[in-house]
Amino acid sequence: MDDAYVVGDPDGLSPLLQEIRDAVARELHAQLAMRADRLDLADLPEVAYQVTLRVDDVLNRRRPATGATAVVPSP
Repeated sequence: MDDAYVVGDPDGLSPLLQEIRDAVARELHAQLAMRADRLDLADLPEVAYQVTLRVDDVLNRRRPATGATAVVPSP
């Protein structure tokens, strides 16, 4: 059994994975709402792209760990 269940985290996901899961769920919900609760096979590339953008947004909002420095190209 995963330790997450022992300490009371019912879904066993890290905070980052919880954010990603929620972003994916929100995007899938939005896509289904826009498409009258039906996804055609031809829609999947666009849906996958939109989900990827949501995940990218989650990852970009997270700040790098302290002590990390940004790489700036020299002039």
